[in-house]
Amino acid sequence: MEQYREIPVEELQFKPFTQISKDWMLITAEKDGKANTMTAGWGGLGTMWGKPVAFIVIRQSRFTKEFVDGAEHFSLTFFEDKYKKELGYLGKVSGRDEDKIAKTGLTLKSDDAPYFEEGNLALVCKKLYGTFLGADGFTVPELDEKWYADKDYHTLYIGEVEKVFVK
Repeated sequence: MEQYREIPVEELQFKPFTQISKDWMLITAEKDGKANTMTAGWGGLGTMWGKPVAFIVIRQSRFTKEFVDGAEHFSLTFFEDKYKKELGYLGKVSGRDEDKIAKTGLTLKSDDAPYFEEGNLALVCKKLYGTFLGADGFTVPELDEKWYADKDYHTLYIGEVEKVFVK
């Protein structure tokens, strides 16, 4: 298996509209010595407060939110298409109910935050900010109606991209 190598964040070659929304990513964090992960297709990369950052959103109901809330760091791991089945499973099954990571056969690595050996890109992020995204913030009410009919809103997290690992 090809090994990761660390590169400066400025050298990252990334297509966010494909790699996040179509290919998906795993958001992973560790709390009390245990890791949890979830599949995500919403988020972004950019610059905030003079730092390279990742923006992620996690619904209130997701078990992974407890881990991101309880951790100083989180990771984003991106995969080749051949792992789509595993990512689909990790997005549907809750870590509350079973050790879903073990069931996929994916291998955790750790560097401030756990990420996956099988990925082809991993971003290790230091959590800088989190805020609740609720109904009162929408300027286009149809978005609230479409995406939050069940009122299971997201929390927005901004994390400084401290390490970039590529294969």
